[in-house]
Amino acid sequence: MGENVTLTASDGFRLGGYRADPVTPTQASIVVIQEIFGVNAHIRNVCDRLAGEGYCAIAPAIFDRITPDFQSGYSPEEVAVARRFVAAPDWPAMLRDTQAAIDAVRGSGPVGIIGFCLGGSVAYAAATKLPGLRAAVGYYGGAIVRFADDRPLVPTQLHFGEKDSGIPLADVETIRAKRPEVEVFVYPGAQHGFGCDARMSYDKPSADLAWQRSLAFFAAHLR
Repeated sequence: MGENVTLTASDGFRLGGYRADPVTPTQASIVVIQEIFGVNAHIRNVCDRLAGEGYCAIAPAIFDRITPDFQSGYSPEEVAVARRFVAAPDWPAMLRDTQAAIDAVRGSGPVGIIGFCLGGSVAYAAATKLPGLRAAVGYYGGAIVRFADDRPLVPTQLHFGEKDSGIPLADVETIRAKRPEVEVFVYPGAQHGFGCDARMSYDKPSADLAWQRSLAFFAAHLR
């Protein structure tokens, strides 16, 4: 359904990405921000699913500045390699590359953003800093608590797993306390990565509910 694309950031850097368009003309677009595993099959599938819902979906390859076209699976060995990309994350660069994706689809109506893991944190940061967005959704973003003093400029919805070993529930409560205007959902028994069916931590009931909530949120705000 989708195709590989090239995007250009404000500093002139050219990065790759994946774009999926719906069969019928779209009235809105959604930027999809990857986990630490690159624009892999899971992220491309998210784009394809969003296109099936009538959105233009685009996923910028935000690790291209480090390793072009990096993609990974979820074995322990692959996770260890992928983690090196976030040892010292360059947030401004990732936001520049996210803005390039926003700009690429702004002509197709309102733009939302959704991100997973690292991408959940990027999606939240984008909601607080980047122009051109109308709504933001973040899944299990571990750095969101560090950005929680920053108020989103657009309606924002967040999803966390109750049993996420990397995101204490105390962090989720801090986010709720600092950002009462943000919708925050916690899924009982769910672990980190519960929304990805390629991971051992996949939790179908939680993933299905979170997806339904995300789609309803975008339907309400991308019009």
